[in-house]
Amino acid sequence: MNAAAQYGRGVFFRTREKNMSLLPADAAACAITPERPPTALERVLRAMSVFTMLMTVPQVYTIWVGHDASGVSILSWGAYLVAALLWFVYGLQKGDKTIYLACVGWIVLDVAVVAGVVLYR
Repeated sequence: MNAAAQYGRGVFFRTREKNMSLLPADAAACAITPERPPTALERVLRAMSVFTMLMTVPQVYTIWVGHDASGVSILSWGAYLVAALLWFVYGLQKGDKTIYLACVGWIVLDVAVVAGVVLYR
C-alpha cells in the first residue's frame, strides 16, 4: 500500500504510532471571520503613531536641509531603527497592519536620521 492513503476528504499518513491528517482537527479553525472594527484605543494609537512621526520630521529636516547633526545621538537613533525593524518583522508575522505599516514610516525616518548623522557630523 502507498505511504499516503485517501480517507474521505483528507490525506492520512501512516506512521508506526498513528494516522496523521493534513486537515485541521476542527473545521472551525479554518473559518474566515470578518474583521472587527477598531477599538477606541486602536484608533488613538494609530493617530498617535502618525502624530509622533510628524514630530520627527523637523529633526530630519534640520539634519538634511540645515546640514546640522550636532547633538543628535547616533546610538539612540540606531537603537530606534533596530527596534522599528524588529517591530516590522513582528507585525508581518502577526499579519497586523497597524504594526507593520507604522513601522515602514519609522524605518524611513530612522534611516534618514542615522544617515544624516553619519554624513553631516
